[in-house]
Amino acid sequence: MKLSLNQATIKYADLETALRVTREAGIASIGLWREPVAEVGLVRAAAMVADSGLRVSSLCRGGFFTAVDPALRRAALDENRRAIEETATLVGAAAPGSAPVLVLVAGGLPDRDLPGARARAADAIAELVDDAAAARVVLAIEPMHPIYAADRGVISTLGQALDVAERFPTVGVVVDTFHVWWDPQLAEQVRRAGPRIAAYQVCDWITPLPPDALLARGMMGDGHIDFPAVTRLVTEAGYAGDVEVEIFNQAIWDADPLDVALRTVKSFEGHVGA
Repeated sequence: MKLSLNQATIKYADLETALRVTREAGIASIGLWREPVAEVGLVRAAAMVADSGLRVSSLCRGGFFTAVDPALRRAALDENRRAIEETATLVGAAAPGSAPVLVLVAGGLPDRDLPGARARAADAIAELVDDAAAARVVLAIEPMHPIYAADRGVISTLGQALDVAERFPTVGVVVDTFHVWWDPQLAEQVRRAGPRIAAYQVCDWITPLPPDALLARGMMGDGHIDFPAVTRLVTEAGYAGDVEVEIFNQAIWDADPLDVALRTVKSFEGHVGA
C-alpha cells in the first residue's frame, strides 16, 4: 500500500511546510487542497510541487453544486472549471505516478428538497465532464456520511455516487472509510465500482462524537473501522493507487505537523493493509 498524506491532516501547515514534512516523514505522495495552493498562487505551487519530487494523489476539492439560484449555480460551475485546471497543472508538475483526480463534494441542502439537490448535483457534473475530459482530469464523487447530508454532501452512499458516475465514462468515485464504513452494501458497491475507484482515503471513526461532528475523525486504530477488511475490498476491486490519510481532528491539527506525519506513517503501517 502506498501512503499519501492529505493536507487536511496537517491543516494549519502552509504548502511549503506540508511538502517538507511529507518528505521528511518518508512519504512519497501528498493530497493537495485548493486553499493552500491559492495562498501562493498556482504557478508557484506547481513549481514547489515539482521541486518536492512528490506524487500528487488528488486535489480537494470541487463540487458544492446544489444551489437553486441560477447565478450561484453558474458561479459554482465556473469555480469547478478553475479547479479542473488547477488539478491538471499540479499533477503535470508532480512526480510520475500522480493521479489527475479532483475530489467532488456534492454540497448540502439549500431547502428541504433532498431529491432535487441530488439531481442538481448530477446535472452539474454532466456540465463539467467535457471540461474534465479535455484536461485529462477525473472527477471523483465523494459520498459523505448521512450526518452531513444537510450541510455538506447530499450524496450519502457509494451506491448513490455510482448512480451518477456510471452515466459518464470518465467520472469516478472516492472510497473514504470515514464516510462508508457503516454501509451494509459496502462490499457490493465497492465491487460494482471496480475501476471507477479514483481515490481511497482512510481515517477512523471515533466516539463520542465531538460537538462539531466534522472533527470526528481519528488516526487509524483509534476508533471503530476495520481497515484491513475495507482495504481488501478496494484492492480486490482493482485499485492500486495511493491511499490518502485525511483526518479532520482539532487535536491533530494543533500538533506539530512533522510529528503528525510521523504518527501517520506508524498508524498506517500498523492498521491499513490488504
